[in-house]
Amino acid sequence: MKTHDQLVATLMKRPGVQAEVVRIEREEGELLDALLKARMEAGLTQAELAQRMGTQAPAIARLERALATGKHSPSVATLRKYVQACGKQLIVQVAAASP
Repeated sequence: MKTHDQLVATLMKRPGVQAEVVRIEREEGELLDALLKARMEAGLTQAELAQRMGTQAPAIARLERALATGKHSPSVATLRKYVQACGKQLIVQVAAASP
């Protein structure tokens, strides 16, 4: 039986897998950048944002860290609450895939 690391190494050798991982990381990085920018523009700390969202600062830290590491994808409802607490509006756009 393979270890997790061995399985990941095997999968990363498959055509397209590494490119997909890079694409996902790029998109999540862009989302994190947009969220952090919204929080900074609103002049909010994680604790202040948490209070506005009705949660606690560690939850905001986990959310931002999860996007940075790609280990968890927050729900649209959570993203909406985050940006609304920053005085912004969440807009989701579907665009044609690049070749």
